[in-house]
Amino acid sequence: MKWISLCFFLFANALFGQKIIWQEDRKLVWDNFKSPVNRKNRADVAAYTHCGWEYSVVKSTNSKSPVKIEVTAIFNEDRSWKDVKRINDYILLHEQKHFDIAELFVRKFRKEIQEKIKTSGDYDKNFNAVYSKISNDYKNFQMSYDRITQHGMNKEKQAEYNAIIAEELDHLKSYKAS
Repeated sequence: MKWISLCFFLFANALFGQKIIWQEDRKLVWDNFKSPVNRKNRADVAAYTHCGWEYSVVKSTNSKSPVKIEVTAIFNEDRSWKDVKRINDYILLHEQKHFDIAELFVRKFRKEIQEKIKTSGDYDKNFNAVYSKISNDYKNFQMSYDRITQHGMNKEKQAEYNAIIAEELDHLKSYKAS
């Protein structure tokens, strides 16, 4: 008998409230940053994008049955904030790239799933390792992005990352949500 595992999806919904699903033609606007709380308490940070992904799984107790895993990049409005005295369009672009990075790693996640997890047995054997690797790579990339661009203040490095992110998204376009 099939069962649906929406634990992360439901947990994210209950915990984070309002969310935006990544779409190529929809960009973030400052009104999407709804948290009044500066969660970083750092003077060099003018805004914070709380984003990542959620997933759902449909699998069977029969290890040979197909498994269905859906992964979506999300932006959490209620946990994202801005310093209204310091925001501008350039900073918004930097924050948009954080969300684009989430989509980039969702596509990498989908690719790994497609290659390594076809059955419920594959899910049981491989999902945690795939998830951990993608999650760690994602966190490291996000931290490097902020460190190297100096939270977007290094315009040359920001431009380099803008190009890298766009190129990688294009490279993985076959793993966009359908």
